[in-house]
Amino acid sequence: MTPAANIEAVVFNLGGETFALPVGTVREILDYREAFQMPQGPRWLAGLIDVRGDAIPMIDLRVRLGLPAATVGPMTRILVVSVQCDERLLTLGVIVDRVLDVATFTADAIETTPDIGVRWRSDYIDGIVRSGGGFVVLLSPARIFEAEDGAIDFSALTAAA
Repeated sequence: MTPAANIEAVVFNLGGETFALPVGTVREILDYREAFQMPQGPRWLAGLIDVRGDAIPMIDLRVRLGLPAATVGPMTRILVVSVQCDERLLTLGVIVDRVLDVATFTADAIETTPDIGVRWRSDYIDGIVRSGGGFVVLLSPARIFEAEDGAIDFSALTAAA
């Protein structure tokens, strides 16, 4: 579905691919820091970090999208995002390889997601934008953290927070 309005987004890199999240969901960008490990959490839950006195679950977005786990480097960042899930506002730290830009994508440049030919679940994606010979994948923050049955997987996130 193509959005009716322009989208301002934080553009970042994961494993050589370019993704974006809406600016309105990104509260801040932090340098990478080690997380407190959560026993028996899902693979994509990297642990907890302290952000100004709040315990925030940290997500390895690479693993959540089916890519190999993040290798931490000097450009690795944590996007602190707020995701509306049902009646709750979840705050999560999302590990990304590198933050590239804040960009505005016009509504007419946003294409629907093909069901074939992408490596990620198409329901995680709000659209794609052609950019510099490649694509920017516009992610749907709330749907990335839904369980397979469509319900938000609060079991991992609530236990961590």
